[in-house]
Amino acid sequence: MTVKPDVETDLSLLLTAASAGADEAVRRKLEEAGFGDVRRSHGYVFQHLLDGPLTIGRLAELLGMTGQGASKAVKELESLGYVLRTPDPEDARARLVGLTERGHHVVSEARAARGAFRDEVRTVLGEADTDQLLRSLQTLAVHTGGLDLLLRRKLKPAGGR
Repeated sequence: MTVKPDVETDLSLLLTAASAGADEAVRRKLEEAGFGDVRRSHGYVFQHLLDGPLTIGRLAELLGMTGQGASKAVKELESLGYVLRTPDPEDARARLVGLTERGHHVVSEARAARGAFRDEVRTVLGEADTDQLLRSLQTLAVHTGGLDLLLRRKLKPAGGR
């Protein structure tokens, strides 16, 4: 016997479905802008490089992963042209990882894509309902601690601890 979830009242499932739809809308916009190779998980790396280059060790610490895992992510992003490793002028043994012009551009495009999604929601729900939805989501994000994690750049990829 298959038990179907109560998707009309299961808030967690509805938020997950809405989030997946929003992610897909952003992904499509990025693909249209020439960034079809970027994945959601890359954004977790980008967010830590926005303020300037970091060592692999520091990046790994911020991402909550091993140095080997961070190195693998950086190697992939470097091959795609989003980041560049350069020698650390303060430590000849270390390399700094920073966003390239392409890396900064994809961050800007992702922000624009998220704005376009918000505008699409305004078209679907209307101004008042969208404003209410935003206020409700902000309240919920504060209540759950998710907004604090987001603002401190501590959100982890799905499945991450």
